[in-house]
Amino acid sequence: MTRTVELDEVPSLLPLMLRGAVLSPFKRARRDAPVSDERLVVAGLRVAQGHLAAYERACGFATGRPELPVTYPHVLGFPLAMRLMSERAFPLPLLGLVHTSIAITQQRDLAPTEAYELGVHVKELQPHRRGTEAVVVTELRADDAPVWQSTSTYLARHRTTPAPPRPEEEPARPLPEVARWRLGEDLGRRYAAASGDRNPIHLHPLTARLFGFPRAIAHGMWTVARGLAEYRAHGPVHVQAAFKAPVLLPGEVVYAAEGPAFELRSADGARTHLTGEVHGLAE
Repeated sequence: MTRTVELDEVPSLLPLMLRGAVLSPFKRARRDAPVSDERLVVAGLRVAQGHLAAYERACGFATGRPELPVTYPHVLGFPLAMRLMSERAFPLPLLGLVHTSIAITQQRDLAPTEAYELGVHVKELQPHRRGTEAVVVTELRADDAPVWQSTSTYLARHRTTPAPPRPEEEPARPLPEVARWRLGEDLGRRYAAASGDRNPIHLHPLTARLFGFPRAIAHGMWTVARGLAEYRAHGPVHVQAAFKAPVLLPGEVVYAAEGPAFELRSADGARTHLTGEVHGLAE
């Protein structure tokens, strides 16, 4: 079922987060729960240039580029995704939901001046060794043709049947260091102002502690965007990234890359925060 949403009806994120938090105690995550087939669509979407510039500055992209950052459409679609995930019909509790991965396929560079159709839907639930994941798909179309799509997974942790032990894998060789980034205590607030994602775990140590974190943590999508800004990914590409461990703020991280692969790890090398790959569609 497709439902068209007018531009002035696109919700702000904070009320949706609050609604989802209120409903969360009344939901019990399970893998066989039904998923609504509702698809939210915004037609005639145009990029607000001020919003784009703020996002580019927050994530390390050069401003005034002739194409949108590869991760920017995720920000455009996130309010619609939150609208779906905060509704009573969504089977997983929003409170505690963790973004675990994202895959992006971009057919071509996207001009900031084009008009787009934006669509978001929850595709399915899938099992995870620590619970159940919701698979959320965001799509952009231009001139009735698909030009960008992302698939995100969001994990609700709960007890599961113990899985057979997995065979031990050889530790991956660390990728060569490319850069070190000093991340300020205010990074979460700066990205929140640019993206609209004001989840309290990212904003202040006091609010982060309410959810079990010793300090505020960086947004996962900021780490992907910052990595792709350094990688200078554009054009027809496929990107996949997995979020491994939170980045505490303030802090220092290492950006490393080799060939199609990139990663973000702690300055001492003890933790890997993000792994990802970038492939051209012609490869």
